[in-house]
Amino acid sequence: MPRGGKKGHKGRGKQFSNPEEIDRQMRAQREMEEAAGAEKGSASESEDDSSSEDESENRKRSGVEGLIEIENPNRISQKSKKVTELEVEAPKELSRREREEIEKQKSKERYMKLHLEGKTDQARADLARLAIIKKQREEAAKKREELRKEKEAEEAKGKR
Repeated sequence: MPRGGKKGHKGRGKQFSNPEEIDRQMRAQREMEEAAGAEKGSASESEDDSSSEDESENRKRSGVEGLIEIENPNRISQKSKKVTELEVEAPKELSRREREEIEKQKSKERYMKLHLEGKTDQARADLARLAIIKKQREEAAKKREELRKEKEAEEAKGKR
């Protein structure tokens, strides 16, 4: 049952285009294509290097693309490079992780250099500890030497 007051789109009268209008549009389209073809022909004779542009223009355009010239700034066209054009020795951009890793290694090397020269706080503390240990060992060696001399003296007394 149909709803009251609402009718669908079906059953409407059909509108047909005028045949003369269709012919006129077709002629205008052919003239535009011929004019564009003549421009391409003269341009391709003078420039043989623009073969990649001709290939992109010759590809079949779908939908409205053939009627309207659209330039999308976000679309990156893939251009193939020749082997001779490749820059092998060009400086390569490092990623953030690689840069951080290199910085870390350099700072570690700088620290080790300063540490070996004794200019860091940790190196000073280590040297102070070493000095204290050397002093303790020297005192212990002196005591052992004195004890050894006393034992020799007692042995010498006991043998007489």
